[in-house]
Amino acid sequence: MSAGENDGCADRIDAIKSTLRVVPDFPKPGILFLDITTLLLDPKAFKDTIDLFVERYKQKNISVVAGIEARGFMFGPAIALAIGAKFVPLRKPKKLPGEVISEKYVLEYGTDCLEMHVGAVEPGERALVVDDLVATGGTLCAAMNLLERAGAVVVECACVIEVPDLKGRERLRLQGKPLYVLVESQFEAGS
Repeated sequence: MSAGENDGCADRIDAIKSTLRVVPDFPKPGILFLDITTLLLDPKAFKDTIDLFVERYKQKNISVVAGIEARGFMFGPAIALAIGAKFVPLRKPKKLPGEVISEKYVLEYGTDCLEMHVGAVEPGERALVVDDLVATGGTLCAAMNLLERAGAVVVECACVIEVPDLKGRERLRLQGKPLYVLVESQFEAGS
C-alpha cells in the first residue's frame, strides 16, 4: 500500500516527492541513487514525512521501531518517540558492542549483513521496520527475519520511497511481508 491513495494527504506527499533528488552512478555505475538528504533539508517536508508515518502507526500498538542503518536512523527514532515505542538499531557488522544476532542478505549491487543486539526485542513485541527506500526488498526481508528470529511480530515495513522497477514489493508479498510507502519513484532503476 502507498500513502495518499484515499487519505487526503496528496499535497504533503507531493511536497515530500519534490524534495527528493536522483544521483546517477552512485554508489557504482548504472545505479540511480534516490537521495533523501535533500528531504532532510526541508523542515516542513521532513516533519510531514514523520507525521504521515505517525498518523498511520500511532494506534497499532507497536512497541518496537527498528531502523535500518543508516537512513532508517533518520526517521525511525522520531517515529518511535511519537508513538511511544523503543527504537532498535539494525546495524552493519561489527558496529554494535556486545552479543548480536545477524542476518545476511543480497542487495541489488552486492551482499551485506544486518545485526541486532540479543535481547533488544522480547518475544511477542509488535515491531515496525523503517528505512528510506525499498528496492529489491532484500534489506527489508533481512530486517524482518532478524526481528522474527528474536520473537517479534513484524506489523509492517515503512519506507519513504519505493522503486517499483526492482520488484521489492513483490518479493515481500511472496514472503508474506507487509509494506507501506509514501512515494513511488517514477525513475527507471539501474539505467
